[in-house]
Amino acid sequence: MKFDSPQEGLGRFRSRLAVAGGFVLFCFILLLLRFAWLQIIQHGYYQTRAEDNRIALVPIVPNRGLIVDRNGVVMARNFPAYTLEITPSRAGNLEQTMDALAAIIDIQPKDRKRFRKLMEESKNFESLPIRTRLTDAEVAQFVAHRYRFPGVDIKARLFRQYPGAAFASGVLGYIGRITDRDLEKIDDAELDANYRGTDHFGKTGLEQRYEFELHGTTGFEQVEVDSGGHAVRTLSSTAPVPGNNLTLTLDAELQRIAEQAFGERKGALIAIDPATGGILAMVSMPNYDPNLFVDGIDSQSWRELNESPDKPMVNRAINGAYPPGSTFKPFMALAALTYGKRTPQQAIADPGFYNFGNHLFRDDKKGGHGMVDMYKSIVESCDTYYYMLANDLGIDAIARFMGELGLGRRTGIDIEGEGEGTLPSPEWKKKRFKKPEQQKWYAGETISIGIGQGYNAYTPIQLAQAVATLANNGVMFRPHLVQYITDTKTGKKTLIEPQPLKKLDWKPEHIEVIKQAMIGVNKEGTGARAFAGAEYVSGGKTGTAQVFSLKGADYKHHTLKQELRDHALFIAFAPAEAPKIALAVLVENGGFGAQAAAPIARQVLDYYLLGKRPNAPALADEAAVEADPAENGE
Repeated sequence: MKFDSPQEGLGRFRSRLAVAGGFVLFCFILLLLRFAWLQIIQHGYYQTRAEDNRIALVPIVPNRGLIVDRNGVVMARNFPAYTLEITPSRAGNLEQTMDALAAIIDIQPKDRKRFRKLMEESKNFESLPIRTRLTDAEVAQFVAHRYRFPGVDIKARLFRQYPGAAFASGVLGYIGRITDRDLEKIDDAELDANYRGTDHFGKTGLEQRYEFELHGTTGFEQVEVDSGGHAVRTLSSTAPVPGNNLTLTLDAELQRIAEQAFGERKGALIAIDPATGGILAMVSMPNYDPNLFVDGIDSQSWRELNESPDKPMVNRAINGAYPPGSTFKPFMALAALTYGKRTPQQAIADPGFYNFGNHLFRDDKKGGHGMVDMYKSIVESCDTYYYMLANDLGIDAIARFMGELGLGRRTGIDIEGEGEGTLPSPEWKKKRFKKPEQQKWYAGETISIGIGQGYNAYTPIQLAQAVATLANNGVMFRPHLVQYITDTKTGKKTLIEPQPLKKLDWKPEHIEVIKQAMIGVNKEGTGARAFAGAEYVSGGKTGTAQVFSLKGADYKHHTLKQELRDHALFIAFAPAEAPKIALAVLVENGGFGAQAAAPIARQVLDYYLLGKRPNAPALADEAAVEADPAENGE
């Protein structure tokens, strides 16, 4: 390019330089304005962001509340221990990491299986335990090799502990790792912030029902961190508040004696204070060790529990439904008095059977019981009396009376998982069955209902509530396990007030007739052998519930397989003049109530009323049954 003159070329150069300089100045002004915007106008915002990056909030998990019995015996507590934990996102190849760790720390195959199970259950995790409860030597060994294991750390954790192991496991329940389902419950309760850093949640029993009371309030530490995310110093700290403590109505020693009385047998027992509804003992056998779940149960242990034919994870006391057998008879007699269908003196002739239509309903005693009035019908447990009575009352009246008594309905006890049972009625049958021919109620079905068989199926706690209501002269209380809750911060105790549900419209003279007959059961009737020599007066009723139909054949206890033998039941209250305890006992496949269930009740009552401690389980008197099964049949 050629210029006309040097002056003209210089002018054009200066023009271009001015444009470039102006552009540079403009950009510089933009930078100054941006700088002013960031440093002056947005100063507060970015200072907060910087502080947030510099300061980390670290949650401090609170101590879980204690669970103690009515006398202060600790049934669930906490203890600190070191845990070896892996953060999978930072640990690289997990299998290689675990192999290397196993060379310096004892890591068993079950630890690896549990770790993998936790990984499957935990989606939003930071770290998961591969080994818990490390010894001081193991901690020192790992610390010396810490540099080799990115994403692996030693953490101090609080662990739940159940000192009695399997003792009262059906009551206490257990805790386990938080799952998505648990997170939904936490979210519904709007307690997300309070569960930051928490790994465990109540799964069953009291641990589940009172989770938000037991958990406590999470604390926080403000920690200054460097650019690498490592803690430099603690700036401030808000201490966690321990969870509230639960004091139970349960008597731990009574519970222990009741469990021991069962020995190796399956079954359930519920003991209630009739005047308050407080549960004194709640047994479900066999039970399980809730400590297995605290660290995350290993696959083998879970399989053994879950697949066991004895079903130790089922709380039989509140969720098992069984025919009540002859323990139903006192309530049938009370219904007859209430509805005017019988008087105490009115008697029937028992030939040993009741013929209804084309079906013969047999009594358990061949030849019958002779002339039977109401007292004798309960004391000797005469089936024929109640076959006739059931027909006279009708299914509608039976269902109405038993429904008011709480049978076939949840009691409202303060733990989850309660079953409803079955109170049979024409309405129930229509809902239960689909085919029209199955929905019809037949008059013959009412006959078996009268002796606690047929479609009858109730939970042990329903039977216990029923006999407690009778012992309390018709005043029904809601069964409950927690007596009061103690705020660990203030020490304030919140009493769980006994809740009377209703006062049943029973005449005192009718109640007295039934009570006297039940006293007769333990003095001269089917419960006399078990209560021989007792230093107190008690009322009771034996029961035997069929597992399968005999189809008219004789019941031969010793010739049947264990799982085909009848269930043994017993209900009782004592002392008779002013009952302090009422109970229901069930022994699965125990045979005769008088021989299998009543002796268990005797040991429990002896301890609670007299302080007597048995030396051995309350074994059934097989010799007595063998000698005269008809006499001892119930």
